[in-house]
Amino acid sequence: MKNTNYLVKKHQTYRLLLLLMLICGTVEAKVDNYFGLYVQGGEWTLLPSQSESSMSLGGAGGVGFLYELQAGSRYSSTRFLFDVGLGAQGGITSFMQNTMTQSVLPSIDLQGDSFDYIYEMTNRSDRYGNLAVQVPLLIGVQSGRFYLLAGVKIGANVISRARSTADITTYGHYLEFGDICNNPDVQFFDSYPVSTRSQVSMKLGMDISLEVGGRLGLVTNAVGYDISKHNVEYRLAGFIDYGISDIHTAHTLAKMQTPTLYDINPASADYVYRTTTMVDGVQLNDIMSTDGFASKVSNLLVGLKFTVLFQLPGSNGGCTICRDAYRSSSNRRGGGVKYEE
Repeated sequence: MKNTNYLVKKHQTYRLLLLLMLICGTVEAKVDNYFGLYVQGGEWTLLPSQSESSMSLGGAGGVGFLYELQAGSRYSSTRFLFDVGLGAQGGITSFMQNTMTQSVLPSIDLQGDSFDYIYEMTNRSDRYGNLAVQVPLLIGVQSGRFYLLAGVKIGANVISRARSTADITTYGHYLEFGDICNNPDVQFFDSYPVSTRSQVSMKLGMDISLEVGGRLGLVTNAVGYDISKHNVEYRLAGFIDYGISDIHTAHTLAKMQTPTLYDINPASADYVYRTTTMVDGVQLNDIMSTDGFASKVSNLLVGLKFTVLFQLPGSNGGCTICRDAYRSSSNRRGGGVKYEE
């Protein structure tokens, strides 16, 4: 019975000590709140998976604001960070495509000879412009001058446009004579520029994000006491955002849609296709909307980020090293000074 009472008292003592430790930790904890503005820019790439098309290349930039909570021991330079914000990001990126050919059904010319009317597409480029609203949710740690943040960014693509351009060469392939080229009178054209604009539907995106950088300006743990704490912080960092969700909407369109009837009479072509030539009747579909383009398209952004943080009123501490902390420290007895970051 005595042993049981001893164990109960021992457990109660441990609980009391744990509670006192938590209370002391809370008293010693230092919590600061910041409002921030950021601007960022870098290389924007779309990565199609399981596709014969290579990745796109381009650039993107964004601006936004954030709230940051910094927490840590009152006399330690190491802080834990939590960021949440709202920003806007816009960018342009392009896919370059390989040369391709497409033939119309066999046709008959004015002399009665049979041939295939061939479209050859070169210098194909599909350029995408996008504007997204982004919500970052990041956690991390700050030690002295350096800091690290990691988390997710959720982006809603609100405006997406595509512009497809290519040079179209048309010619007739005759079994008897070979290829007949560059004869505008019978609608054979050499490197005729074609351009098509379209809207694109991009899905909600989710990126995993990593940000590593440092604070600019004077960062020190000991500059004297009763020195006012800086209420503004400046940061410069490198970051990478990689998409873990598929942002494109799959369609079953062909890369190039062409008229299916050859007619050397311009008036007839204008009547049937509302065009003046067979080349003007070509429709280019943006690559992400074509059949079998990719099973998934991921977002990738690598760049630099500059952040300005303004300390909000009511945060704990107003100085780098406070006189009260100095007087209450063991320094008056010959010990070390306790610093506030």
